Amino acid sequence: MADKANMTLSSDPNLSETMNRIAAALERLAPDESVKPDLLSADAFLWQSSPLALVPVHNVSCIDIDLLMGVDRLKDALMENTHRFANELPANNVLLWGARGMGKSSLVKAVHGTINVQTPGSLVLIEIHREDIESLPRLMTLLRECPRQFIIFCDDLSFDKDETSYKSLKAVLEGGIEGRPDNVLFYATSNRRHLMPRDMMENERSTAINPSEAVEEKISLSDRFGLWLGFHKCSQDEYFKMVSAYAKHHGLKIGDEELRVGAIEWTATRGSRSGRVAWQYIQDVAGRLGQSLK
Repeated sequence: MADKANMTLSSDPNLSETMNRIAAALERLAPDESVKPDLLSADAFLWQSSPLALVPVHNVSCIDIDLLMGVDRLKDALMENTHRFANELPANNVLLWGARGMGKSSLVKAVHGTINVQTPGSLVLIEIHREDIESLPRLMTLLRECPRQFIIFCDDLSFDKDETSYKSLKAVLEGGIEGRPDNVLFYATSNRRHLMPRDMMENERSTAINPSEAVEEKISLSDRFGLWLGFHKCSQDEYFKMVSAYAKHHGLKIGDEELRVGAIEWTATRGSRSGRVAWQYIQDVAGRLGQSLK
């Protein structure tokens, strides 16, 4: 009987190919002892999918949370949500979206650092690249049984036309038979509120039999984030506050008026104002003064 089944399988190339794909999928989902890291060895890791590994990061690049200006309400909201999660209380996945250079990823890292200063070892930050989103189920398997609280962080998350990996993320955030582990939250930053380019959504609406359903399936990913934090372009006064705070923090030997005039000229060359532009200006000032930054 077994020989007959093998003959049938080998004589049907389509069935054989399907079975091979199923076997490969099951193998990918199975726990792999070789990729199990020591999750107590660090408070931050970088997840890589090829080869599968969690790489410890012992020195996270972050700034003092008090230096993030013009985002006080957002700062308080993210701190509150993350603090509750670190204390094993209910909390939401978070989408930080909006203007470039306004400190979205810096705020995530600063909040993580602040909470771990207050309660050492209470929170682990794991960064995942957008290209590795499809390997999230494997990462969840590794984290599910660990007695620590994990924030999986994806910077600059967005999806382009014909990409399907967003479906994997939707399943991980809320769906699936097991659901998201209680000790895991997902934080993402994006320039797009719905994580999809507008022309992609408009194209779906114009070509679908049922336009509303076609668009709904794609934009519903952002609905999996219970907390949305919108970052907008800063005013000139907020920009000057950022520049002044950086200069004071790093002890730059420059007068207020000279600093202000230079900051205006710097934005004129960049055509924008943001926290990133303020920091780039401070780096230029420090270099001209021959001073190092703390």
